[in-house]
Amino acid sequence: MDKPLEILERGIANIIPDKNVLLGKLRSGKKLNVYLGIDPTSTKIHLGHAVALRKLQQFAELGHNVTFLIGDFTALIGDTSDKESERPALTKDEVKENFKTYKNQAEKIVDFSKVKIKYNSEWLKQLGFEDILKLMQHFSTGDFIGRELIRKRLKENKRVGLHELLYPVMQGYDSLMLNTDIQIGGTDQTFNMQAGRTLLKDIKNKESFVLTTPILEGSDGRKMSKSYGNAIWLDDSSKNIYAKVMAISDILIVQYLNLSTNLSLSIINGLEKLLKKENPINIKKKLAFEIVKDINGEKEATSAQKDFENTVQEGETPGNILEIKIKENITASDILIQTKLAESKSQAKRLIEQGGVSLNNKQIKDSSYKIKEGILRVGKRTFRRLVVK
Repeated sequence: MDKPLEILERGIANIIPDKNVLLGKLRSGKKLNVYLGIDPTSTKIHLGHAVALRKLQQFAELGHNVTFLIGDFTALIGDTSDKESERPALTKDEVKENFKTYKNQAEKIVDFSKVKIKYNSEWLKQLGFEDILKLMQHFSTGDFIGRELIRKRLKENKRVGLHELLYPVMQGYDSLMLNTDIQIGGTDQTFNMQAGRTLLKDIKNKESFVLTTPILEGSDGRKMSKSYGNAIWLDDSSKNIYAKVMAISDILIVQYLNLSTNLSLSIINGLEKLLKKENPINIKKKLAFEIVKDINGEKEATSAQKDFENTVQEGETPGNILEIKIKENITASDILIQTKLAESKSQAKRLIEQGGVSLNNKQIKDSSYKIKEGILRVGKRTFRRLVVK
């Protein structure tokens, strides 16, 4: 598969407005303006964020004009695209503090010798009220309140701040100021990125493109997120990254191979075929090794794999286990369902009755047993560290 085609097919959820037109532009040899924006609303980057970072790096390797945009101004409002409540406003000092570790983490994925770094305060703080009014005339309130989560909040009589309407306008202005050809972002950013397409079309009569990347699922099957406690962080230790990858469900192996490694599609297709023939743990070990290698190097990956083999596979409890917050007095069957280790109460009960569940090395025999803090083990290889909220 040629590079332009692969870049538009691997790790892509959607291309707006047309994949074939964009493919033609990429094959033409013209250097395009590509950017990815990240608001430093927290201090860490996880493997889910890295999906878009990988895509940015791919465009950089093809020689395009690539920008990593730090939303130091937009972070003062905060994006609520994927939130069910208004995001607390950050101060300039908080934004500055959050960004300190961002570049160090992103460097694990992005070669900044090929990628420019810009800050959107450079142009957004220059806008006057008249400028903002003119920009807002390109959009309707109906477009904003028609968004699913905004509509849900309004229906539930939750507050929707007027300032939230400004966020997509500001992100759209970022795209305009960068004279963007291609915007990259998660699927939850589609509305905001479409605002950029609108401004470029209305003001410059320029057609631009939006590439959305899939949302990587965390170890519990939900969207990878700090709030869910299921994230694999780029600044985690190598052993912890390896252990967390080994803790994901087997059904996520192919998704992680495609979105979180640099393995070729031919190798991934081969591994996918092997999944049907041999123990999934062997493929998962390959996956965990590759992810650690891409982030921290081959030496670290080798050490992390050895640690896993000497602990979990040799029957010892690993030092780095995925932590799950639980309520007091939750039953054994309920915790198995909460941690996605069982799909139903009947399956949880069966696992327990078959002797496959233990807490702190003591076998649990009753599905109604009240779970306390400690190391939960299911089968021979799956561990969870349970902590009461």
